[in-house]
Amino acid sequence: MVQFMRILFVLITSLWGTTIWAEPVAEISGLWNTFDKTGTLRSTVEIRIEDEKLYATVVSIHNQAEKNPICEKCEGDLYGLPVIGMEVINGLTLKNDIWQQGTVFDPETGNSYKGKVWLDNDVLSVRGYLGFVYQTKFWQRAL
Repeated sequence: MVQFMRILFVLITSLWGTTIWAEPVAEISGLWNTFDKTGTLRSTVEIRIEDEKLYATVVSIHNQAEKNPICEKCEGDLYGLPVIGMEVINGLTLKNDIWQQGTVFDPETGNSYKGKVWLDNDVLSVRGYLGFVYQTKFWQRAL
C-alpha cells in the first residue's frame, strides 16, 4: 500500500508540474472579420474547434450588393450554393502553435488551398498555399 501511495504521489506531482509550466494556447474560437486588399470589411467568419480540428464558416457578408451571394465560381456540390454557411477552413490540426494540414477555401475564386492559420497579437493570419506560392490574409476578431 505504501508503494502504491508513493507511485500515486509521484504521478500526481508530475502531472501538476507539467500543467503549471505549460504555455496556454491562445483562444482562437469565435467571430473574425475578413478584409479585401484595400482593407474593406468583406465578411464575418465563425471559427470553432471540433475533435481537435479547426473549422470556419461564413456567417455574414458585408459591403456587397447581395446580402447572401451564391458561389458561381465554385465547382461540384458547392456550385450555386449561398456563401453564408460555407466552410472556408476545414480540418486544420494544431502543431507548434500553428493550425495546419487542412484546407482553406476561397468562395470568391471557388478554389481550395492547403492552409495554415496562426494567431499573433490578436490578429489571425490565414495562409493558403498552391505549391510554393502563398497568400496570407489577416483577420481581426469581431467585437
